This record gives sequence, structure tokens and C-alpha cells, in this order.
Amino acid sequence: MIDHTVRTYRSAEPLPREQQLAWKLAAVATDPVPVTAEVTEMVINRIIDNAAVAAASLSRRPVRAARDQAVAHPGTPGATVFGITGRYAPEWAAWANGVAVRELDYHDTFLAAEYSHPGDNIPPILAVAQHTGRNGADLVRAIAAGYELQVDLVRGISLHQHKIDHIAHLGPSVAGGLGALLDLDTEIVYQAIGQALHTTTTTRQSRKGEISSWKAYAPAFAGKAAIEAVDRAMRGEGAPSPIYEGEDGVIAWLLSGPDASYTVPLPGPGEAKLAILDTYTKEHSAEYQSQALIDLARRLGPRIGDLDEVASIVIHTSHHTHYVIGSGAGDPQKYDPQASRETLDHSIPYIFAVALEDGLWHHVDSYAPERANRPTTVALWQKITTVEDPEWTRRYHEPEPAFGGRVEVTMNDGSTITDEIAVADAHPAGARPFAREQYVEKFRNLTEGVIARAAQDRFLDTVTRLPELSATEVHELALPAGIDPAPTTKGIF
Repeated sequence: MIDHTVRTYRSAEPLPREQQLAWKLAAVATDPVPVTAEVTEMVINRIIDNAAVAAASLSRRPVRAARDQAVAHPGTPGATVFGITGRYAPEWAAWANGVAVRELDYHDTFLAAEYSHPGDNIPPILAVAQHTGRNGADLVRAIAAGYELQVDLVRGISLHQHKIDHIAHLGPSVAGGLGALLDLDTEIVYQAIGQALHTTTTTRQSRKGEISSWKAYAPAFAGKAAIEAVDRAMRGEGAPSPIYEGEDGVIAWLLSGPDASYTVPLPGPGEAKLAILDTYTKEHSAEYQSQALIDLARRLGPRIGDLDEVASIVIHTSHHTHYVIGSGAGDPQKYDPQASRETLDHSIPYIFAVALEDGLWHHVDSYAPERANRPTTVALWQKITTVEDPEWTRRYHEPEPAFGGRVEVTMNDGSTITDEIAVADAHPAGARPFAREQYVEKFRNLTEGVIARAAQDRFLDTVTRLPELSATEVHELALPAGIDPAPTTKGIF
């Protein structure tokens, strides 16, 4: 890996394209280095994972609305939309499938200087692969490239520190992945990355306060915007330049300012793109920083016994966890039984309370309004707070990061019970790391009752042969749930 320093340049300072971050990202994406067998296997795992969580969300209102929008835009050759038959414009198929994948907050994650869900790269890349007749090997190469760019940007550039949403790293990574898919010149990908970044720099209010369905829509928007950016760049259209380093660019005005610099690690020429191997998926349908704490709650419940005797629970954790999903966010909605599912998904006090009571976590039942309004849950929930512990913040930023915390339970009689956990059980360094068996099990569980068993089998057989798939077979990477494509919502289209 090569560390690249990125800073602001005055307009009067020359900065050749080849020295700009957008060009360096494009050069990595278009480097035709072979994909390793281990990376190929993980790409297959993540396509299975995305399909699983998408299937579980197909009947949910935000997914129906996005699907209805896609149905209004048929395409030739077109791409598939999860749950229905037909072919649709690739940008709209990517939109609908991206919302389905993201709706339950249940797929893969990578956390470093910034947050990310790198699996968000897959729907737009798959849609364009289907539309343009690319084969399985092309798809593997493209997904590996998309993951590489997003993970490397996440390692080097914090967006949330400046209240910019993490999709600002997703737009460029999808554009790069599409460049790899289509064997585009570095110049075209450079322009597409600049356009994609410029159009996907949005604020973090989508994940703050009263969180709405836009939390799921935002990554799909970035994927759709990236497809459109690549299309324009292929037609010869350009982008703001230099997009990161310019005097009025992203670093100067949206991030740390004209005097700041960032270090972004990228593979050198000929170096394999391995970043997907550093990412991790979720066993539980909740924000990633709650994964380990759900596992800890399941372990602590039997030790505590009578939860009515709990006086208080304090979770000592990292800065990120405290301020994003903990009481440090200052969001009263995180303690409101009437809050939206999206808000409860970002409330560790709520999540920890339910996991303590139930000893499990369910992607639907744990968020049901009657579950959130259960009197015993509300009472326990209000007793849970978080505090930032500098040691857990330090561990969060280690090369082998810790995403958990230490929990201190104080009982009514004054006694205390403490325990801690560093990473989720499903994490590669956890007690029960996910492997192909667990990805398939998750897929079976979440597609049960949604997709017929024979169709499940066909999907798994197809995806496990991914590197050998023909262009025709890539179209079979769909979820045939038999949903009526007739729209159930009405808008402009």
C-alpha cells in the first residue's frame, strides 16, 4: 500500500491530474491486477448477504416505493429488480435494489476514520453488469475495485467529523467499480469520480434526530448518481477539478479546511485489491456498533437475573458509539417508544434493553411498536446511558479495532455486575466468525417464506459459480419472489 497525502491547493498552484486523489483512485480502479481466490470467495459471500437482507425487506413500505419508481422506467437490455420480473433501466434497478439491501441495516460494514457499508457498491455494479452484458469475472473484478476504493477512503478521510454523510465515499467508489467493470480509461473514470463525489456530498442529518426512510435511500441515491456520472463521463463530459484539493473543493469547505491534509492508503500498481477482506457483516439487524453489545447483553442477561432490580446500566465505549448511537448524541428520540424503526436502530440504550430482556435480536420483532412500548422495556431503557471511555476510543482506532465496550450494571442493593466485549461474535476476530456456512444460513433464514426453496437453491448454485458465469447467467442473480409489479404508490412517474 502507498500512503498518499491530500491537501488543498490554491487555484494559482499547479496540481497535475496525475497527482490528484480522484486520478489516483481512478488509476487503482482501472489497474487490471488479477483478483485473488480469497477475494473472489468474499465477493460471493457478500452477494449472498445482500440478497438475504434484500429479500427480508421486499414488503416494507420504503422498498415498495423505490420498486414502484423503478417499474416506471423499463429498460433494454435492462437490469433485474429484486422480487419482480422484467428488465428495467440500470440506474433505477440499482436504486430499487439499493434501497432493499439497505432498508434493514443488516449487511456488511467497515469502520475506521469514517463509517461505511461497502456492500452498497454491489447493487449499482450488478445492475450495470446486467445491462451491459458483462460476465461473472467482470463482476468480481468490479466489486473488488468498488470495495477497495471505499475502504481506503474510509481509512483516510473522516466525513462525520464535519457532519457529512458517509455516502460521499460511496459515490466515488461505485464510479471506480463501474470503471473496472467496463474496462474504461483512467481519464473517463477520473471524471466520473469527480462528478460522483460532487453530487453525493450531503449532510449527516439523514442519521440524526428523527431518522426516516432516507437512511436507506441515501446509499441507493449515491449508487444511482454514480451510474449517471459514469454515463456522462463516457460521453465526454467532465467534472469539477480538482474535486478534493481545489481551493473551493471538498477538503477546503466541507472537511477540515484549506490548511488540513489527509493520508489515504491505496494499492500500488500491480498490487492486489484486498480491502474487502477487512470488512465484516452483521449477525443482527442493527447499527454495527451495537453488534458486539447485543452479544454482550445476551451473555449478561442470565447473570443479572431479575431485570426489575436493575438501578442503572452504564456502557463505557468509544467516542463513535457514544455520540452516534448512544446518549452522547443528545437525541431525545433515542429514548422515545414512539420513535421510528430507523431511530431505534440507532439507539444503543433501546437495543441493549431489548437484547437483555429477550436474549436475542430479530430484524422485525425487536422493532415492533408493541415491543418498543412494553412497560418493562421502557423502564429498563431509561436506565441505560453511555459514556465515552478514552481507552475504548483508542482501541477503536487500532489496526485491529475494538467496537464494543465495558458494561457496568448497578443493582438496587448497590451490587454491581460488569463485563466487556471487544468485537461481535460474528466478526473475523470474534467468538463465531462468519464463513460461507453462516452466510448461507442467514440467506436461508431471511428468504424463508419470501422465495421458494427451489429458487433459493438456484440462486445459491448460480452465485457460487460467480467467476465462471456467462453474461446471461449474471441476469440470474435476481430474487424471484413473485411480487406483483403493479405499483402500489403514486408519484410523478
